[in-house]
Amino acid sequence: MDKERETRLKATVLRVHIQRKAAKGKPLSACQKRRNTRIAKTRARVEHVFASLEQMGGKGLRCIGLDRATLQLNFKAATYNLRRLCSLKTCCIFAF
Repeated sequence: MDKERETRLKATVLRVHIQRKAAKGKPLSACQKRRNTRIAKTRARVEHVFASLEQMGGKGLRCIGLDRATLQLNFKAATYNLRRLCSLKTCCIFAF
């Protein structure tokens, strides 16, 4: 299964973004450690966004209808973006 996926990704010029794991008694090389760090940075940034949205109630909504649900989820995303902007401003990091 994994080999098939890797060959399919290579055929479409995409890369596998799964971290490498060291075998028992054989540590990772420096190159593999750098690769894992590069993958982990992106993953952490994305997972923190979804975790904060989950803390705001996740995708659980109290409405009926696709349009209202979409609007509520957009409000949650906007709220996250505003909270993030305020947090960046308090750290004296200007986004614009």
